[in-house]
Amino acid sequence: MIINTGQRTDIPAFYSEWFVNRLCEGFVCVRNPYYPEQVSRYRLDPSVVDCIGFCTKNPAPMFKHMDLLKDYGQYWFVTITPYGRDIEPNVKDKHELLEDFKRLSKIVGVNSIGWRYDPIFITDKYSAEYHLGAFEKIATALEGCTETAVISFIDLYAKVKRNFPEAREVKKEERLSLGAEMVQIAKSHGMTLKPCAEGDDLAQFGANCGGCMRISDYEKAIGKMLNAPKKKGARAECACYLSCDIGAYNTCKHLCKYCYANAEPSKVLAKSLKHDPTSPFLIGNYEKGDVINDVQQKSWIIGDLK
Repeated sequence: MIINTGQRTDIPAFYSEWFVNRLCEGFVCVRNPYYPEQVSRYRLDPSVVDCIGFCTKNPAPMFKHMDLLKDYGQYWFVTITPYGRDIEPNVKDKHELLEDFKRLSKIVGVNSIGWRYDPIFITDKYSAEYHLGAFEKIATALEGCTETAVISFIDLYAKVKRNFPEAREVKKEERLSLGAEMVQIAKSHGMTLKPCAEGDDLAQFGANCGGCMRISDYEKAIGKMLNAPKKKGARAECACYLSCDIGAYNTCKHLCKYCYANAEPSKVLAKSLKHDPTSPFLIGNYEKGDVINDVQQKSWIIGDLK
């Protein structure tokens, strides 16, 4: 099976000690975000966990613990964008992050790491021309370290509108123009451009619009074929295979203004104070009335990838 860590928060950046403790103890507890008394308990054992998916803006805190992951398949998405602290107040220096990406690529291999440049939004400061220049610079720096570049355009969810009221949707003509040029930039640096939940509009320019994290991507990362049960994407427009996320909403302390997983910063900071690195839960601990469901898990590997 596949365990994901990055749909709800950034575990490597802020909760690496907790995650290491979970690996050492061999299990993790996850509250249902909508029915919190319902708890899923997963075994963290390479015999049943074929791959762990990460999505982070800072993988460095995990570097000293990578030996704990050597028996697991891994796929890492590292997000590197061109925004300043006006948008991403707590994201580390991007030059350092580029070096972290290169280091991680050497550890896990180019098939097990992808670069995310998202979400894209347009303002006077962050113009289309600015994005193309930044995308070119980052792609140049990461050439040879990954074969995948993922883009998406900002979605104005309710949380985003509250935290980033000045944001506007990117017009279709802007998406097509930017996407077409980014496809070619990515290609020139050995990368395939994958739009995230953006439909098929960019396929005409050579983008791979089949989804940015499919079973085939996990298979390529681990070199094994997987017989995965059918599962829909997180959203109707999402073709990716996302399941069993062990994070929690409203806990990512990057506090990016465009984040769909966070409410207002005060709520995030208050909730993160309830984190205990020794707990089976990312936030809090067992509570009276919890209904624990030990999830049935098994390996999906059916052979070597041909």
